Amino acid sequence: MAPQRRGPPRVPEGSSAAERRRANSTKKDRLPQEAQRSWLRTVVFGVGLALITFLFWSSLGMDDDVAEVLAHHGEVLEGRFIEVPCSEDYDGHRRFEGCTPRKCGRGVTDMVITREEAEQIRRIAEKGLSLGGSDGGASILDLHSGALSVGKHFVNLYRYFGDKVQNIFSEEDFQLYRDVRQKVQLTIAEAFGISSSLLYLTKPTFFSRINSTEAQTAHDEYWHAHVDKVTYGSFDYTSLLYLSDYLEDFGGGRFVFMEEGSNKTVEPRAGRVSFFTSGSENLHRVEKVLWGTRYALTIAFTCNPDHGIKDPVLT
Repeated sequence: MAPQRRGPPRVPEGSSAAERRRANSTKKDRLPQEAQRSWLRTVVFGVGLALITFLFWSSLGMDDDVAEVLAHHGEVLEGRFIEVPCSEDYDGHRRFEGCTPRKCGRGVTDMVITREEAEQIRRIAEKGLSLGGSDGGASILDLHSGALSVGKHFVNLYRYFGDKVQNIFSEEDFQLYRDVRQKVQLTIAEAFGISSSLLYLTKPTFFSRINSTEAQTAHDEYWHAHVDKVTYGSFDYTSLLYLSDYLEDFGGGRFVFMEEGSNKTVEPRAGRVSFFTSGSENLHRVEKVLWGTRYALTIAFTCNPDHGIKDPVLT
């Protein structure tokens, strides 16, 4: 029997339409998946942008939990004082009646010296620090002991530079320094209700110049929280005379009184004096300087005459 010839296989009617329906169905299934992937990319991008923004603001010092500004740089304060309970730090040291803190607190005033006087005082710091400066951005000039930051070390200004010091400073510079120190002393005595004659200048009393250069030694790490009475046993009253302006001359670098949940900050202003009792009731730190240069003069006082130092004299 001869084999029968077969034609092409029969295609069921409507199969092309079915395939088109399946293709369209697959495409419709794919669309939600693509939309989901697009949404996920948007979310990831948004989270990344939020993280970058957070890190940016953190770098500007906005993550230090400062809850209240005690003194804004734009305001001129006749005087602002906050009394706080005294710590027990003073009990471990010899007490001096009428001087050792029994009333503790912190104050800020812009009425001790003029901005012009602050500029003159700053020039003294600039002249002295022109002879050296720390590699790590936190430089010290102590006219009393002669300590001056040079590289990663300190030198004695008067011995190291000898007669050159006479060409850097003038007697008028030192007299202005002494006058300003006396005004600060009177301000502290009045605020705490003690006799200024019972206060003695103590060490270290020094100029500081801080910029954003990365720290090279432990001396450059000025931003750690500390207590002056613990760090320097002689301190009973601490003051800072600011010689440059926050947000104009530098960013960061605010002074922060550390309190749980309610830190208080002082924004530096040229000529502003911030002062406080030196015990643990005034735990504090300085924010890192982010740009520019911050100048200040730390002036400390003791009630113990054995720890007193004399005013510097240009010899």
